[in-house]
Amino acid sequence: MINRNTGKYNTGHSNTGDYNTGNRNTGYRNTGHINTGYCNTGYRNTGKYNTGYCNTGDKNAGDGNTGKRNTGKYNTGHSNTGYWNSCNDETGYFNTTTSDTVRVFNQTISRCEWDQTYLPDFLYFNLTEWIEESDMTDEEKEAYPEYKTMGGYLKSYKYKEAFKKSWDEADPEDRERVKDIPGFDPDVFYKISGIDLRDGQTQRIST
Repeated sequence: MINRNTGKYNTGHSNTGDYNTGNRNTGYRNTGHINTGYCNTGYRNTGKYNTGYCNTGDKNAGDGNTGKRNTGKYNTGHSNTGYWNSCNDETGYFNTTTSDTVRVFNQTISRCEWDQTYLPDFLYFNLTEWIEESDMTDEEKEAYPEYKTMGGYLKSYKYKEAFKKSWDEADPEDRERVKDIPGFDPDVFYKISGIDLRDGQTQRIST
């Protein structure tokens, strides 16, 4: 049974808009669940033409990207095929062989060393979060009236805000292990994440 749709030609539940396939979509021609925008395929995307999860930019084919045309994950920038880049076009073009080195914190290390590196869990974070109606504030209900149809709303975080939230919720031991990543540079980490480990303190910076 289809219910609580606002719009036309929806397949699913609690959609706001037209031609959605899935649940709790806001916009048009989304395929998946809890998308806000247009022509998204996946889950919890805010933007357009995304294939993946939790993107807040456009035309991404990966997850957790802020930017456009990324095929990797957790990038701030455009056209990256790697992870956690705060730049554009990182990884190279038209290669048919795998290089023996990778760039980490703007330094070159061996791929063998990188493949054996432990990456803390908090580095895998979401840029969107579904907020149930019961957990919404009065201000959120006023700003997102579609919650009445959808049963909640999709909250978007800026990249550094999401990074900091994941850090705050992480196990202290897992946080500490970020310093074991080969080539770890607290200045670079600060610029990318907004988390200041340069003097052992953490703080939020402007996003």
